[in-house]
Amino acid sequence: MLSVYIENIGEMAVIECEGRIVRSDAAFKLREAVSSQSQARIIVLDLSEVLTIEGEGLGMLVSLQPWAQDCGIRLKLFNPRQSVRDRLEHTESTPEFDIVSLEEMMAILVWADRRYARAA
Repeated sequence: MLSVYIENIGEMAVIECEGRIVRSDAAFKLREAVSSQSQARIIVLDLSEVLTIEGEGLGMLVSLQPWAQDCGIRLKLFNPRQSVRDRLEHTESTPEFDIVSLEEMMAILVWADRRYARAA
């Protein structure tokens, strides 16, 4: 089962994912969460609480990348557990994904917060 929580900060959406992305219903839930943020410039998928990801989830992540590019959105993966990172590397999908470190995530948040503060 997958739970998603969405937080918008200016032009950035952070989608916190929790649970397992192993079945089609979880993969479609992930797709719905990401595609609902089509107005964002950056979408960060926080994978720190994702316990495992299997074929359908991996396929969905792969298919979301060109969708994001077509919409002018930068899709980033944040803090995947080692088991999830291993699956990404095993499928040779890692080069397609922008996996950000904690330092990079903090810089993105500062950028989004400044832009949001100026807009207000």
